[in-house]
Amino acid sequence: MASGCPRSFREGSELAGSRCRFPWDRAYAGAPLRILFTGGSSFTGLWFIKALNEAGHEVVAPLRGEPSDYAGGVRGERVRLLEKHANVVWGAPFGGERFVDVVSKQVFDVLCHHAAQVGDYRSPEFDVAGALAANTRNAHHVLRLMRDKGLSKVVLTGSVFEQGEGAGEAPLRAFSPYGLSKGLTSQYFTYWCSVLQISLGKFVISNPFGPYEEPRFCGYLIKTWKNGLRAGVRTPDYIRDNIHVRLLANAYHVFVGGLGNQPGLQRINPSGYVEAQGVFAKRFASEMAKRLGLSCDLELSLQTDFSEPRMRVNTDPALAYVGEFDEGAAWDELANYYRAL
Repeated sequence: MASGCPRSFREGSELAGSRCRFPWDRAYAGAPLRILFTGGSSFTGLWFIKALNEAGHEVVAPLRGEPSDYAGGVRGERVRLLEKHANVVWGAPFGGERFVDVVSKQVFDVLCHHAAQVGDYRSPEFDVAGALAANTRNAHHVLRLMRDKGLSKVVLTGSVFEQGEGAGEAPLRAFSPYGLSKGLTSQYFTYWCSVLQISLGKFVISNPFGPYEEPRFCGYLIKTWKNGLRAGVRTPDYIRDNIHVRLLANAYHVFVGGLGNQPGLQRINPSGYVEAQGVFAKRFASEMAKRLGLSCDLELSLQTDFSEPRMRVNTDPALAYVGEFDEGAAWDELANYYRAL
């Protein structure tokens, strides 16, 4: 274990309480699996597939688009890396004709349903019904087909921003219409997996960061510092749960590999740095400054807008779940990625 890890990495957290379940069965761990994984072109999707493949599992990754749709940008980089770790099927959105053709002709042990309709996930105009329809298209038919050919378990990716997930201000409402669509998707799969007697694992994501992420908060900080400017943090008082994507991916492959075949819902909510966003910004600045030689100056605003919940975090310390994680190496990897950019 890396020295200097925060308490949320080292010992567990008072937030976890009775929800810190760690539901893997060592009797299953380590057995190679044949996995159908949706959403592999996403930031976390790439990392999850990479971790699964490096753990010895065979992954087939249907993607929504054709090769030309992933020609540039960070998503294009991810897809080029993805092809090293999975057999990619092009033009096969979940539940579509080509997707159904794949599950009709091949046998899989696990369906990892990571894909979700995202779009402008922050917009109050996000199409909840349309997203739910895309996320669950022909799901009953797909699950029945796969079960009859040997499927024993489904792993669904959830979000801490869904209704009823994580820990924080009560009531635990959905953060946004996007969060609402994710929660409804979870309810849909919970129902059908129960009816069809398929084991369902739910893997809930908080705020991952790392190489090959879309330019969001960490990307903004680096870009600002590279331009010699001071980076502003407008919401330093929100309590959030930021986690190294490599640690998250390690937790994911352990969860998938150890999920039992018995019907019912098992879940994990892996957490990383549970702290105020201002504190995380300072942590990030400190780690990048000593690796990149940048000043990494910050200006924390006096926060007055609390339109989002003040606190929403996951509850199961990820390091306690995976057992080992080199935190320093993960920061090195991220700094090297930004240096190359």
